[in-house]
Amino acid sequence: MNRSESMDLDAYVERTLNGPCFICAIVAGDPAHDLEEILYEDEAHLAFLARYPTVPGYTLISPKAHVEHAVRDLDEDAYLALMAVVRKVALAVEAVVPSERTYLLTLGSQQGNAHLHWHVAPLPPGTPYREQQFHALMSENGLIPWSPEQARELADRIRAALGEGPRLGTLEA
Repeated sequence: MNRSESMDLDAYVERTLNGPCFICAIVAGDPAHDLEEILYEDEAHLAFLARYPTVPGYTLISPKAHVEHAVRDLDEDAYLALMAVVRKVALAVEAVVPSERTYLLTLGSQQGNAHLHWHVAPLPPGTPYREQQFHALMSENGLIPWSPEQARELADRIRAALGEGPRLGTLEA
């Protein structure tokens, strides 16, 4: 796997600690997030390709409402509905992106990236063991070179696997 793109980790940390919530900005239609490739959307949830992918098909899934804790902030029905979306999107990603295993985890902090979101990260087949697990997710180890055109093409394939079709409109508020 080619992870030759470097990431400006200091700028990323600055944005996440001091900038607006990136998921709320996407939901609100902030033009700074026009490049986000939305894969799935319903009244309560959103799934989109990660802007800084460390593996092909890296996807984020979140509730649209700004909630910060997977256990305390969601009642059982909301939690199960979110997990059903995570599973549905992960299966579509696996149908399109070859993977040895698909990592599902939620990351974030009250300090930054507080909006609850799940990571769906398909581990490319043949990835050496030393480069798996958290190593495969860490942007400090490099990003895959990824153009907006490549993201759009992959997003179209995943949307097709979801039965969503190509993305034409804007987010529903």
